[in-house]
Amino acid sequence: MNSLSNIDYSSPAFIISVVVVVVLIAAAIAVVVHLEKLKTAKLRSRFGTEYDLAVQEAGSRKKAEEALHSRCKRIEHLKIRDLTVAERQRYLVEWETVQSRFLDHPRGAVTEADELVNSLLVARGYPVGGFEQRAADISVTHSALVAPYRLANVITMRAGRNEATTEELRTAMIQYRTLFDALLGAKPALEQQREVA
Repeated sequence: MNSLSNIDYSSPAFIISVVVVVVLIAAAIAVVVHLEKLKTAKLRSRFGTEYDLAVQEAGSRKKAEEALHSRCKRIEHLKIRDLTVAERQRYLVEWETVQSRFLDHPRGAVTEADELVNSLLVARGYPVGGFEQRAADISVTHSALVAPYRLANVITMRAGRNEATTEELRTAMIQYRTLFDALLGAKPALEQQREVA
C-alpha cells in the first residue's frame, strides 16, 4: 500500500501511461467489435435470407450465428460428391418423366419432384433427414435456393391436403427444377421451366 502512496498521479509519465492503457483498451474493443461485424457480414452474405430466418428462430444474432457456423462445420464433415455422368443422365431422364406427368397429374408430379430432389440430395452425399435439416444443409452451399425450396415444400404439403392451386403447383415445379439443376450441377434450364409454365 505504501508504494501506491508514493505515485505522483500528476506526473506526465503517469498521465501518459494511463492514456496509453486507455487507448490500448479502446483499440482492443474496437478490433473485437470490428471482427464481430465482419463475421456477421460474412455470414449474412453467405446465407442471405436464411441468415435473417436463423436470427428470427434463434431469438438472437449470437445464437443464430453459432447455429449457422455449426451448419458449416456439419457440411465440412459430410462427403458431398459430384454425380457420375451416368448418374446425372439417369436423374435428368427421371426429371423429364416427372415433368411430363405435370399436365395430367400436377399434384402427383410435384410430390414426385420433391422425392426426386430428396433422392438427388442423398446421392450427392447429404444425409437422410427431415425437411428442416435438408434445408439447413443446402443453405451452406446453395443459400439462394433455400427460400424457393421452402416455398416448394410448403406447396407440396398443401398439395398433399389437396389445398394447392394448379398455379401454385406450377410454381413448386419451377422451384424444384431450379434446385434440381443446382444440385445436379447443370445450368438453369429456362426452356424447361417455361414448358411447365
